[in-house]
Amino acid sequence: MEASGVVAVPRKRIVIASMVGTTIEFYDFYIYATAAVSVFPLLFFPKSDSTTALLASMATFGVAFIARPIGSIVFGHFGDRVGRKATLVASLLTMGVATFLIGALPTLKQAGLWAAAMLTLLRFCQGLGLGGEWSGAALLAAETAEHGKRGSAAMWPQLGAPFGFLLANGFFLLLTIWFNYNSGAIQPQGNFLSWGWRIPFLASVLLVFVGLYVRFRLHETPVFARAVARGEKLSAPLAEVFRKHYYELILSTFVMLATYVLFYLMTTWILSYAIGKISLGFLGIGYHEFLVLQLIAVLFFAGTIPISGWLSDKFGRRRTLLVVTTLIFAFGLTFEFFLSPHTMGTGKEANLPVMLLFLCIGMTLMGLEFGPMSAILPEMFPTNVRYTGSGVAYNIASILGAALTPFAAVSLAHNFGVRSVGLYLSAMSVPTLIAIALCKETKDTSLDSVETAENAAYAPAPAD
Repeated sequence: MEASGVVAVPRKRIVIASMVGTTIEFYDFYIYATAAVSVFPLLFFPKSDSTTALLASMATFGVAFIARPIGSIVFGHFGDRVGRKATLVASLLTMGVATFLIGALPTLKQAGLWAAAMLTLLRFCQGLGLGGEWSGAALLAAETAEHGKRGSAAMWPQLGAPFGFLLANGFFLLLTIWFNYNSGAIQPQGNFLSWGWRIPFLASVLLVFVGLYVRFRLHETPVFARAVARGEKLSAPLAEVFRKHYYELILSTFVMLATYVLFYLMTTWILSYAIGKISLGFLGIGYHEFLVLQLIAVLFFAGTIPISGWLSDKFGRRRTLLVVTTLIFAFGLTFEFFLSPHTMGTGKEANLPVMLLFLCIGMTLMGLEFGPMSAILPEMFPTNVRYTGSGVAYNIASILGAALTPFAAVSLAHNFGVRSVGLYLSAMSVPTLIAIALCKETKDTSLDSVETAENAAYAPAPAD
């Protein structure tokens, strides 16, 4: 026990709790994303036009991103008022229950349009849960980190994104192989579409129990406990953020923008483009073949997150992110070269090694950009509004950068070709570059403070 009376938690337990929780939350989120492309357009929306059904499914996918800022406000309020631990447990339960219930929903054939309405409502609840999850996990890792190593320590919850993706999509791949499901020759009465797609959603309840067990064994973070002991809790953290920290809120929101756009292009949109029908201008690659490529590429995402944490500690958050975001801008200019049906090929003639190279480049940039976010966003807000401020920024960015991205990309590719999707990524990288350029370096900011980020960035930094 520390001198302040704060119970010291072993670092290993903190790492596991922050990473396992986000892995579970992102697993829940990704199984919906995968089903939104390959299952929901067939089972929950009218089939008069396949493109319209896909767009409707993508719209429900985007509902969660509207819910996420609301979740960050609700859970952020209690995270700054009650504590990080209890709020993390509540966010995990919210996501877990919603995901399980999606697996039990009736379809369009059984419940008519009510099926789509219930799916949309539960997707909203998923967004609420994830809206409170990320900032809590990031604070758990960052507020217990050793000074000078916060980038490397805070990157652990970021690994939940690739790990959750691997778990969710690996599960779907095994199921489609088991049920002999072929996206190019769909059998509506087959076992996969009849009931097999429900298994990943229902199985999430087992993961939730694991996450709850780990999180109930946590104690409050020392930084938050000391802030409470000093009487620094606020009755209305959100109002404080908008009144005194609106500049940091705006900057941190746009710092996250390119990250979201890149990720959902490289996961959700690219899946629909790659496995879509050739007659509609898509590539017609088999679902199994493409999912294997995605799973390989996500390993690059996971592998570069620790590297980016180290780079942000050594060279600073600002310099690291400026370089990586510039590379993302340039990457957007290559979409025509990599993905055009004329150069990539279609169906069995598609050049899968070129597709794999494209995915690996995108996922490498994603890991390098995403890794430092769990350090820089919390560092921009003082302790008594940190959960709320970082969470709201992270999740408002999700509306701007992710909620519209799959929908916009499907529409752009359909009407103007794949080059326009890459230009969309490049254009959305520009506000991020501007925001990062306007940020002050935060790697030496003390988290054990209620000073504004502007002042704390250059204040003496005692060990956290």
